Amino acid sequence: MDLQQLKEAAREINPQLVTVRRELHHHPELSMEEYETTRRIRAWLEEAGLKLLDLSLPTGVIAEVEGSAPGPTVALRADIDALPVTEETGLPFASLEPGKMHACGHDFHTASMIGAAILLHRNRESLRGRVRIIFQPAEETAVGARAIIEAGALDGVDAILGMHNKPELPVGTVGIREGALMASVDRFEIRVTGKGGHGAIPDAATDPIVAASSIVTALQTVVSRNLSPLDNAVVSVCRFQAGATWNVIPDYAELEGTVRTFQAEARKKIPERIRQLAENIAAGYGATAELRWTAGLPAVNNEASMAKLMKKAAEELGLEVVEAKPTTAGEDFSLYQERVPGCFIWMGTGGTEEWHHPRFTLNEDALPISAALFAHAARLALDSLS
Repeated sequence: MDLQQLKEAAREINPQLVTVRRELHHHPELSMEEYETTRRIRAWLEEAGLKLLDLSLPTGVIAEVEGSAPGPTVALRADIDALPVTEETGLPFASLEPGKMHACGHDFHTASMIGAAILLHRNRESLRGRVRIIFQPAEETAVGARAIIEAGALDGVDAILGMHNKPELPVGTVGIREGALMASVDRFEIRVTGKGGHGAIPDAATDPIVAASSIVTALQTVVSRNLSPLDNAVVSVCRFQAGATWNVIPDYAELEGTVRTFQAEARKKIPERIRQLAENIAAGYGATAELRWTAGLPAVNNEASMAKLMKKAAEELGLEVVEAKPTTAGEDFSLYQERVPGCFIWMGTGGTEEWHHPRFTLNEDALPISAALFAHAARLALDSLS
């Protein structure tokens, strides 16, 4: 199947991909609850003749296309979960599940990779090696990739390719870059403990609110004064809770927030600096501070040769390739990249709203483009790794 035939085949199956995408959009399921989504994906793949791997996953599906000649294994990955968002698009195929919506386009990702799987299956005689297609649960809660890896779905895989739809890019455009594309994701909690008392007699108390407020301000210096100006980082306090009434100084205050970085070295420095600031500032007010740090996801970091391969695949299909703009949002695709070389790209979908918005939409004309791109990229990857 040459490139023209591949594009024609993708257009031929597009009505099926649209049906798949709309069926998934109609019936969204949240992270680790994707039981009906899993059933539907399995049925569509089996109907197309795809081989499914039995890895005893409660949700999620792993399919495999085996070529006629031995060779490496390349993985393609889609995520399948929805968000706790009430849809406001007014689409005829809008969510039927109250408070649940595919507001991040994972229905598009799934339909696209089903398309790629079908195209590869039809062309399997020309493949050297195998292509494993991963339909991963629970990306939104950052536990799905770990579950997939623990189940053994990445065993024997030599490279992995994935994508996220990008509403601000027009259909027919893809964003690709080498290196960091999406930030690491970490969480911190700081409990500042003082001594409660009467709001009218603050000298008899140790006010944790004042100490915690100073900590909030000082945390902004972690980026501006403790990291290299060439590094990228965000430190955001997103929750500040203290007290229960208007005239009582509480015993403690709690801060909670997130840290996002692109550079591994910067990520290592930040927790200790936050701890030092919190403890020393609290001590200056006669209070104490305790940091609880929860390490989340590493940065999505595209391996150079895989990024070049994706660019080549896109250009050979006549797509416009632009330099992908990084985002400080996170993605658990990064956990796969810790183990095997990989590339994650932006797929232009010409949408109206950004991810996670209740009126998020996308242009379904991108479905056959995406399916053909990943089918072709998988073939190129097999040839390159062979």
